[in-house]
Amino acid sequence: MAENGGDKITIGVCVMEKKVSSSPMEQILERLRAFGEFEIIFFGDKVILEDPVESWPICDCLIAFYSSGYPLKKAEKYAALRRPFLVNELESQHLLHDRRKVYECLEAFGIPVPNYVLVNREYPCQELDYFVEQEDFVEVHGKRFWKPFVEKPIDGDDHSIMIYYPSSAGGGMKELFRKVGNRSSEFHPEVRRVRREGSYIYEEFMPTGGTDVKVYTVGQEYAHAEARKSPVVDGVVMRNPDGKEVRYPVLLTPAEKHMARGVCHAFRQAVCGFDLLRCEGRSYVCDVNGWSFVKNSHKYYDDAACILRKMFLDAKAPHLSSTIPPSLPWKCNEPVQPSEGLTRQGSGIIGTFGQSEELRCVIAIIRHGDRTPKQKVKLKVTEEKLLNLMLKYNGGKPRAETKLKSAVQLQDLLDATRILVPRTRSGRESDSDAEDLEHAEKLRQVKAVLEEGGHFSGIYRKVQLKPLKWVKVPKSNGDGEEERPVEALMVLKYGGVLTHAGRKQAEELGRFFRNNMYPGEGTGLLRLHSTYRHDLKIYSSDEGRVQMSAAAFAKGLLDLEGQLTPILVSLVSKDSSMLDGLEDASIEMDEAKARLHDIIISESKALNGNGSVQFPWMVDGAGLPTNASQLLPKLATLTKKITAQVKLLAQDEDDKLAKTSSLSALSPYDQAKALGKTTIDVARIAAGLPCGSEGFLLMFARWKKLEKDLYNERKDRFDITQIPDVYDSCKYDLLHNAHLNLEGLAELLKVAQLLADGVIPNEYGINPKQKLKIGSKIARRLLGKILIDLRNTREEAISVAEPKSNHSQTSALCKTKKEETDKQQKPTNKNEDGRRSSSTSEKSLDQDDDDDKETQYRLDPKYANVKTPERHVRTRLYFTSESHIHSLMNVLRYCNLDESLQGEDSLVCQSALERLFKTRELDYMSYIVLRMFENTEVAALEDPKRFRIEMTFSRGADLSPLESDGGEASLLHQEHTLPIMGPERLQEAGSYLTLDKFEKMVRPFAMPAEDFPPPAPSQAFSGYFSKSAGVLERLSACEEDCKLNTKRKFEPWTLGFPKEPKKS
Repeated sequence: MAENGGDKITIGVCVMEKKVSSSPMEQILERLRAFGEFEIIFFGDKVILEDPVESWPICDCLIAFYSSGYPLKKAEKYAALRRPFLVNELESQHLLHDRRKVYECLEAFGIPVPNYVLVNREYPCQELDYFVEQEDFVEVHGKRFWKPFVEKPIDGDDHSIMIYYPSSAGGGMKELFRKVGNRSSEFHPEVRRVRREGSYIYEEFMPTGGTDVKVYTVGQEYAHAEARKSPVVDGVVMRNPDGKEVRYPVLLTPAEKHMARGVCHAFRQAVCGFDLLRCEGRSYVCDVNGWSFVKNSHKYYDDAACILRKMFLDAKAPHLSSTIPPSLPWKCNEPVQPSEGLTRQGSGIIGTFGQSEELRCVIAIIRHGDRTPKQKVKLKVTEEKLLNLMLKYNGGKPRAETKLKSAVQLQDLLDATRILVPRTRSGRESDSDAEDLEHAEKLRQVKAVLEEGGHFSGIYRKVQLKPLKWVKVPKSNGDGEEERPVEALMVLKYGGVLTHAGRKQAEELGRFFRNNMYPGEGTGLLRLHSTYRHDLKIYSSDEGRVQMSAAAFAKGLLDLEGQLTPILVSLVSKDSSMLDGLEDASIEMDEAKARLHDIIISESKALNGNGSVQFPWMVDGAGLPTNASQLLPKLATLTKKITAQVKLLAQDEDDKLAKTSSLSALSPYDQAKALGKTTIDVARIAAGLPCGSEGFLLMFARWKKLEKDLYNERKDRFDITQIPDVYDSCKYDLLHNAHLNLEGLAELLKVAQLLADGVIPNEYGINPKQKLKIGSKIARRLLGKILIDLRNTREEAISVAEPKSNHSQTSALCKTKKEETDKQQKPTNKNEDGRRSSSTSEKSLDQDDDDDKETQYRLDPKYANVKTPERHVRTRLYFTSESHIHSLMNVLRYCNLDESLQGEDSLVCQSALERLFKTRELDYMSYIVLRMFENTEVAALEDPKRFRIEMTFSRGADLSPLESDGGEASLLHQEHTLPIMGPERLQEAGSYLTLDKFEKMVRPFAMPAEDFPPPAPSQAFSGYFSKSAGVLERLSACEEDCKLNTKRKFEPWTLGFPKEPKKS
């Protein structure tokens, strides 16, 4: 033994042969053997499984850990008998088989874990009084977990983990499992109830941006972390050309390093792997795996061998542990692999500004995809069943309104409506027969809407019940009186569902962005994203169609597979305050609509017809057709003609339904399963039915309402606010229901489009100044957020450029001083050189520790096979509705009209203003993109020309269903899908819009940064690599040691972690 002076230290490897033969184990043991200080003894399966521990080989140090079939108790007996130094303690490995004990141990040592509860069963399907399951939550001991939540078996060796999704996102369940081929998870849209076969942990689902982090420790002071695509997103394993899973080394924050040390200490496992969740600026440990090595990293193998060597020498030969050979003894050079870089280039749309430009930020504001027409049914109800239902769900309060959205609530309403529809109304003797008939038709419409889709997927239907009249009735116990509602207003909102075409459009646009918005090869964005150099955040309004558009776009952008629900929950954040609502500008919009009505009816269009006007978009009501008042009667007549045809189709459908039981459930179309479809339902089209889930009854209700609301015959008055809805329905039916051959529909589209092209833009302001005022009110918060995004990107870019600039200046200065010193002094001896080198190294390490206090998620540049590790792109995607696209565009093009910016040119060039005037419809998937570039050739960081903004926009799917050129558009039309127009410039080619100019022009209309709620203390990836290369480089200082002609102490465990941050 080494204590006796010359014997080697024996290392016993008491693990299953399958683990011994793994590449990481072989590489590390080979390095240990190369030091010449150790003799390695392999026990082998036969000895471990069959021989008594007394006959097992004797060793000084023992590597032993559990794997499938391993006799852990037997290994414990051996350790107690021979008392070797244990790399990983054996007794505590039992904890790793029970997830309950793992979490208890982590909590006992103060290591953050997800919020969780335990459900313990003594036998399968045992009913537990403390466990309650409802449609969208489980409740355990009074603690409620709303979907999405995670369900884990308590058995640590059972890797079947389930994630249950809320009905508001489409419902369903995703099962995670150990990799099988190229899959690690599967989505099951029909599974909505949790398992009851055993005991489980239920924990809060944590959105991590589609990335998992695996941490590997070697001792308490060394942790290597790698990021990979999370199986939660689409379950497809990313592999390199050699078939190995793609992972990228990332740097840990100080808090995460402290957690790594804590995991080692808590479980007494020096070599240990665990899973880290990074969510909303905080990190949590969600699983501890025990003995784990990094795969395919020669640099890691070097580090691990050096650290294990020190452990063994400290334990058995401490007199040798303070030195390390000047060069590493093994002759194993890491194979040189071609690193994947990204081309540096300027914009491909506006023009190239030199090879020195780097893309730093992409901000896109995108409208949702193709949808069904939005619908609303209003009716007054007096039926006892409906009034009782209202009281049931509002807590019995007679004057409180009720909102019904969940599947259980809507099913109750459907059950009540099915009973009421065949019956005539009672208690309303004063009502006319016509009113009774209309009421019955509306109830039938409510029933049809609720039956649409087969079951309730949750995101496209909601009902409000608001009490209108009350009476006093005696209390049931006879003690006084109480109020009871006798009439209520029912409002059912439905429609606005993202169609198969909308999903396809969004996914295709995501692919277009991936291949065209990011300089470099087509795979450039994926490479950036997977290596933590792409900071992506996706925001959506609260509308279901907008959320699903965002999820489908993310699927195309990141090349994901599978259903949209897991993608939506994992990657999309809702922000209704920023992307929803028109309340702030409702008064101004009402004024604009009133003025628009006057212009159309009074035909005061003289200005608009004046060809001498230089800027036609500057006049009131610009874009309205000169004969708008003559077109309105024609619009009403044609609408009535379509309604009459659809009524006949609905009557045929009604006759067929009458032959079946009125209480039978109709399920011709599964809305939930359709969430991921991008193709038409061929069977429904072949059967002569409307496309999607709409039946003829609802189609008739849609057109009947338009006919009634557009023109009031009694008052002889047109409602111009219905023009966009008529155009919307007309375009939808021409695209999706052309097979129904409705006569006059094409002519109606032409008339409706002429009017809509004038009405829609003017609803957001009758002239540029009013457009600017309305736009700034609607988009104020969004504009503020965009400025914050750009400002943060600039600050991060400067923080990276400053150290480089300082380093360059310092190097030159040092070189000059050294030359002067060399003339005056003799060369110092080697020992002094060594001390100086050591001192400088320690100083730089201390400086790096300070840098690491910045909580950033970063790629580890020394361990990653990437040419440009410092390159980082920030992407912010904002999915919203038509109102926000119009509002933002109006601010960009008319901001110079504000009094505070008098004399400034518009951000949008003259030719683009003309194109925008002619492009009056910003259709489905229209978008505005801001890209920020940094010119690294501009020496001064404060020079305004260092950062420039490029602005582009797309009209979206702005193609009439009547257009067909026999090419791609015609093919897409057959699939009920219109193509998305490409991006167009908002600036002159070769123009240079600086970030400073953009901020100056937009700031007056944006919410100030100080008005935004403060973000939570965040570890969120803020972008660039600071001066530090990180803890992993410090611990792998072996390579630098090789270059020195002196021996130096190698103590990564004292230098690897920064000191505790100072408290502010």
